[in-house]
Amino acid sequence: MTALTASSLPDLAVSGRVAVPEYPLDERTVGIVHFGVGGFHRAHQAMYLDRLMAAGRDRDWAICGVGLLPGDVRMRDALDGQDGLYTLVTKAPDGSREARVIGSLASYLFAPDDPEAVLAQMSDPAVRIVSLTVTEGGYNYNPSTGEFQYGTEDVAADLATRFDPEGAQAAGLAGSDDGGANTSRRAGHPRTMFGYVVEALRRRRAAGIAPFTVMSCDNVRGNGDLARRMILAYARRRDEDGLHGEDPIADWIAAEVAFPNSMVDRITPVTAPEDVAMVREEYGIEDAWPVVSEDFVQWVLEDRFPAGRPAYEQAGVQVVEDVEPYELMKLRLLNCSHQAIAYFGLLLGLTYADEAAVDEHLAPFTRVLYMEREGAPTVPAVPGMDLEAYQDELMARFANTSVKDTLARLAAESSDRIPTWLVPVIRENLAAGRDVTASAAIVASWARYAEGIGERGEEWPVVDRLRDRVMAAAARHDENPLAFLRDEELFGDLAAVEAFTAPYLHALTVLRTDGARALLAELVAEA
Repeated sequence: MTALTASSLPDLAVSGRVAVPEYPLDERTVGIVHFGVGGFHRAHQAMYLDRLMAAGRDRDWAICGVGLLPGDVRMRDALDGQDGLYTLVTKAPDGSREARVIGSLASYLFAPDDPEAVLAQMSDPAVRIVSLTVTEGGYNYNPSTGEFQYGTEDVAADLATRFDPEGAQAAGLAGSDDGGANTSRRAGHPRTMFGYVVEALRRRRAAGIAPFTVMSCDNVRGNGDLARRMILAYARRRDEDGLHGEDPIADWIAAEVAFPNSMVDRITPVTAPEDVAMVREEYGIEDAWPVVSEDFVQWVLEDRFPAGRPAYEQAGVQVVEDVEPYELMKLRLLNCSHQAIAYFGLLLGLTYADEAAVDEHLAPFTRVLYMEREGAPTVPAVPGMDLEAYQDELMARFANTSVKDTLARLAAESSDRIPTWLVPVIRENLAAGRDVTASAAIVASWARYAEGIGERGEEWPVVDRLRDRVMAAAARHDENPLAFLRDEELFGDLAAVEAFTAPYLHALTVLRTDGARALLAELVAEA
């Protein structure tokens, strides 16, 4: 068994079982700081950059990963012990696998350990891109109104704190004296992505250094535009409160910082203990946190990088002028369809996406009733894409038995996903006078799932940033069947729209009385 480190790469190369970086790791220099290093980033953006480095170029664009959340300590420990290296295993539908050790992640910083180290890295002139996979909820906006939420705990703390060390000391805001136990709450330093990005840009401007480009890679429509709006909203509030002193920053960010849009796609399940064992047994690698994914991958990126960028197009990225058609195609057909199979699948007693994708009722419900009849009509023409073939390909990807993507993963953080992905489809179809029966059934399946107890009496953990709120609403179904829909932050005024509430109430009633199988059979038979 070989422990994965830089020094063990020659031995792994000799084994021939796994591809390893053949480029000298000491030739890499950091050009990208990335917030949110998880499985998806490591299977997607970091993989593309590794391809370029393996081709003999762009080694000045290596990644420094940054973690902000307490759970990111585990990633810090895994990557630090492996010199930033990890194994990526891609799994094809025919069961074949390919493994590669990825070397594009040059360093990792857990921000609460040393906030100034993060700001120093972001202020380095060599860093020309700050990229994000902070999830839909990481943009801290109300999905119904589109407004930035200033009152969330960590954002409010950042908005009340001066970040420059001298200012913090002068205000009596020195770091905590609890021996480091509360470093994530150290006064005088940011807690949020917004705090770090805006403070680093302020320092760069003060030092006469050109700004970096902010590159969002999250599953949100107009992700670059959204990142720009939310970061500017945060910066403007700091300016208004005088926290930048005589040095307001928001107008400069608006004028000088680029925020390209992108569409990203690769199904990447949470790494399971079985995956760690598979990497150990099949490839002879002791890897604390490998990544597994499907073999399909896509990245469509708007070409707006004033400070330069890696030659992504030479690694298979589609660099285009307008991302929106590709983005809507993916969000409204793939992401919303994942929501279609997630809650229904769990209610049916299934565990994996591949089981749901071939279920006799759930498969046609997803492919025909949702994708074809409700999702596809909201997607504009996509250059070079056959939408009918794309929908078939999605069902085949979902049915990949090698990937073992869990329905529990797809059902997590629903309050960020349904309002961001599915509610816009519902609104567009309602405005056009089209049917929303399938979409209403998907929302009803989420409401039924949020009750926390399955059809066979099993209990499941509802993983959601608004867990208590959505479960409390679901608990009121007996007294008020529309209680779940009345959360205006999530659904706006849909609870007052009869064209939606009629199919929703019917679906919820059948789900709560006869069950998911009965509702799906009824909907499919009617179609």
